[in-house]
Amino acid sequence: MTDLDRIRNFSIVAHIDHGKSTLADRLIQLTGTVAARDMKAQMLDSMDIERERGITIKANTVRIEYPAKDGKTYILNLIDTPGHVDFAYEVSRSMRAVEGSLLVVDASQGVEAQTLANVYQALDADHEIVPVLNKVDLPAAEPERVKQQIEDVIGIDASQAIQISAKSGLGIPDVLEAIVTRLPAPKGNRNAPLKAMLVDSWYDSYLGVVVLIRVIDGVVRKGDRIKMMQTGAVYGVDKLAVLKPQMVDIAELGPGEIGIWSGSIKQVRDTRVGDTITNEKKGCETPLPGFKPAQPVVFCGLFPVDANDFEALRDAIEKLQLNDASFSSEMETSAALGFGFRCGFLGLLHLEVIRDRLEREYDLDLITTAPSVVYKIHMRDGTMQELHNPADMPDLTFVDHIEEPRIKATIMVPDEYLGDVLKLCQDRRGIQIELTYAGTRAMVVYDLPLNEVVFDFYDRLKSVTKGYASFDYQITGYREDHLVKMSILVNDEPVDALSMMVHRDRAEARGRMMCEKLKDLIPRHMFKIPIQAAIGGRVIARETLSALRKDVTAKCYGGDATRKRKLLDKQKAGKKKMRQFGKVEIPQTAFIAALKMDS
Repeated sequence: MTDLDRIRNFSIVAHIDHGKSTLADRLIQLTGTVAARDMKAQMLDSMDIERERGITIKANTVRIEYPAKDGKTYILNLIDTPGHVDFAYEVSRSMRAVEGSLLVVDASQGVEAQTLANVYQALDADHEIVPVLNKVDLPAAEPERVKQQIEDVIGIDASQAIQISAKSGLGIPDVLEAIVTRLPAPKGNRNAPLKAMLVDSWYDSYLGVVVLIRVIDGVVRKGDRIKMMQTGAVYGVDKLAVLKPQMVDIAELGPGEIGIWSGSIKQVRDTRVGDTITNEKKGCETPLPGFKPAQPVVFCGLFPVDANDFEALRDAIEKLQLNDASFSSEMETSAALGFGFRCGFLGLLHLEVIRDRLEREYDLDLITTAPSVVYKIHMRDGTMQELHNPADMPDLTFVDHIEEPRIKATIMVPDEYLGDVLKLCQDRRGIQIELTYAGTRAMVVYDLPLNEVVFDFYDRLKSVTKGYASFDYQITGYREDHLVKMSILVNDEPVDALSMMVHRDRAEARGRMMCEKLKDLIPRHMFKIPIQAAIGGRVIARETLSALRKDVTAKCYGGDATRKRKLLDKQKAGKKKMRQFGKVEIPQTAFIAALKMDS
């Protein structure tokens, strides 16, 4: 059992690529937590995708023992959180589990959008924040300017900011001292009933579900019967350990400590992030505030390219769901693509990561349909239903109005690209909320519809600003707008995989673009094929794919024109009959290309 005043719990807050995981590596290395021969870069990032992309997807934790200059040995619990907006809820729970944060800012780039979003979460959780300027050994570093920027934009005192280089190890001892001297110790009562917060959970093939907890009050011991307050499930504690990245068994966890336990739990679903854990018999009365179940925001269909891989895809999705409770799926069938799954994700990065993992870890080839968001459809009889797939849109005569999700987007951009960014946001039906300056960089806050952002907004933003803009968003709620379902018809047959929800004012441009694109992608047949975009029964755009045909008049030389006419009419009648019974084969590649909207 450790004294409370010798424990420090903290997390690292930073924008993507500002050196968060590298700093964690140095802290682990300098304190000798991991032997030098076992040390590797991005120690806490276990997935291949995390290492490749240089991002943290799953929050990870490590317990470090540090002998400080005052002669005492402190226990430091570090939670390395994801920086990306898709995992904001997970980050908010991790923030509630610790008392302080290191705010890492790249001394050459300054404050970015995600730095802001995550620092506000830390301030909401009443954290003590220690600013750290990383990469000060770069020629482009401007520590004084960045200090000023932290004070102007975030509004916290940066005069005592620690200057480090996480790559070379410069200034790391100062960071460790600052954690001990400037961050507060946790509070808690050892004799009160057990109250602990579930910070994270994952699946281990030997232990079942492993649960990471932060004890607030009371003590957890091996062999206890404990209860989850939100789900009501009761489990026995079979194993209790702390992570020094490897598991080290311990007898008990007291107040202020962070550790893991397992107890033959079968599904990650049963352990919800943010839940409160207490004793089965003499439990605490009230759960910890702020719990909410994870809600998928973006939906898309995943179909195997080869229909025989459907069973393999089902197994792969079930295995992934063991590890990721925020990813949901249900079966769906499509006339064009066969059997597949409609999956829900926390955001676009989450979608990409899951798709990459399915393709890589389970060796599958997948087609992803266009991502769509959840719409709320208010019916004339006063009921409300959620629409996940545009193909399931009910008859418009029964619909009163449709609401779509809106987001509050924060974009940080250098001055010279501001005009392009404003134009991009206006094109996407954005409403400007504020525009402020921090040095030479503008910070724009926009209210945007989420369905305009999920397509290709981020790629467009990066290309119009040559990669210098940073973007972060949070969902603000639903608002009514004039939305319609646009169907694509090929040879008068609707193609369900290509139907989408669009705003009425932009439907014609979107429809025309889609038809032109499909005209280039669908191979020509022996008969003429109309490609149409329609809203309800009204066609708003059309392209015609001309037929392949034999030159039937080649054998006529001279003579009356009626001879040629007779042969052409005969051919025309044949084509007409052929079109009636003809089936248009749309190749898989055409689907994949059509769903990648570019311009």
